[in-house]
Amino acid sequence: MTAIDARTATSDGVTFPPGFRWGAATAAYQIEGAAAEDGRTPSIWDTFSRIPGKVRNGDTGDVAADHYHRMREDVALMASLGLTDYRFSVSWPRVQPTGRGPASRKGLDFYRGLVDELLAHGIRPVLTLYHWDLPQELEDAGGWPARDTAYRFADYTALVAEALGDRVRTWTTLNEPWCAAFLGYADGVHAPGRTEPEAALRAAHHLNLGHGLAVGALRRTVQPSAEVSLTLNLAAVRPLTDGPADADAARRVDALANRVFLDPVFRGDYPEDLRADTAGLTDWSFVRDGDLRIVSRPVDSLGINYYSPTVVAAGSHPLPSPWPAAQDHVRFVPAPGPRTAMDWPVDAEGLYTLLTRLREELPDLPLLVTENGAAYDDYADPSGAVHDPERITYLRSHLEAVHRAMAVGADVRGYFLWSLLDNFEWAYGYGKRFGMVHVDYPSQRRTPKDSARWYADVAAHGRLPHA
Repeated sequence: MTAIDARTATSDGVTFPPGFRWGAATAAYQIEGAAAEDGRTPSIWDTFSRIPGKVRNGDTGDVAADHYHRMREDVALMASLGLTDYRFSVSWPRVQPTGRGPASRKGLDFYRGLVDELLAHGIRPVLTLYHWDLPQELEDAGGWPARDTAYRFADYTALVAEALGDRVRTWTTLNEPWCAAFLGYADGVHAPGRTEPEAALRAAHHLNLGHGLAVGALRRTVQPSAEVSLTLNLAAVRPLTDGPADADAARRVDALANRVFLDPVFRGDYPEDLRADTAGLTDWSFVRDGDLRIVSRPVDSLGINYYSPTVVAAGSHPLPSPWPAAQDHVRFVPAPGPRTAMDWPVDAEGLYTLLTRLREELPDLPLLVTENGAAYDDYADPSGAVHDPERITYLRSHLEAVHRAMAVGADVRGYFLWSLLDNFEWAYGYGKRFGMVHVDYPSQRRTPKDSARWYADVAAHGRLPHA
């Protein structure tokens, strides 16, 4: 796929090229439920959500959107919305309950059934191997700061690939390793809830190592034509001013948010400035000889998750912080503009900035926007309809940004709306609704919102209608 003709933005609405992938995304712990069924054992999120005060209202993913029992209904819903692709994650403790040893037949059977159902409806399965649900037994053994976890992840990858490699053509190793490493081990706001900055840096490296080992396992197992990918939540970092102190704050955050993953995966080393910034915490001796050759094994595409920009200035950030060694140098500044229910600014320019940056830095690598969306205070009116005009406005502006990036050469192959369903939104519990389909949790009734019908029309025609 090559750069599109920018004139399509004015001649017939905003038109995307034939073959552009229109999808939606979910994560296992956020939607599946059935937390203790068919041999599944606790993940770090099962444990974390039971610690008082960690998740709003004491919510857990025990039931979530009950997708485990409603999978066929949900796939039929996807088909009715015209999705070409569905991005989902596999629950590690459902497939390999202890994080070691053989696979659970019942666990794999669920994903076999899901993949078969998707294919029967003409929907391409896009499988993510890790979306934060580390088996609790592996956390008890040290978690991602422990090197062995990377090797356990490779073994688990091989089990899933052996079961589904003949039918799944798009594989993603990790989703948002920044969150797993820094929110989980430095800031403590995500599972497992640790506040150990040096451990977070070790976790980041072992996630990178696990990615590279998983790439190797996939290349040995899946079809040669399969697409192997990684998904990062890159930050669109902006300094508040043009001054050198604010520029240095942006550099520090860019190193910890972006280059800690981009550089080892695509350049075979960690940034020198990142090592220097964090020298007071670690000497990076956890990076062993040969690791970076594994980490930098080639991938076929890169997934980008984007929600809002990051604005920084010189200053300080109170501890605990997800930014090891940066908290005394960086202050985070609210960006202007309208806000979502998460209090995140709506700013599509950040997505354009990321896509065009990657066009320059990785010109030969296809890109997918693997998550983009917004939470609003959605509710069903007396007629049962769910009107969400703010989400439609959000989606339109971000799809326009994708189109603009493609018009200047960014090789973007698809867009995945977050999320298909309202779900368990991590530390926010069930209070934040990102879905294009409303879920009434007591009844589990699914109701497509206005945004779902709007997105279905976009997918059907490959075009954004005139506003």
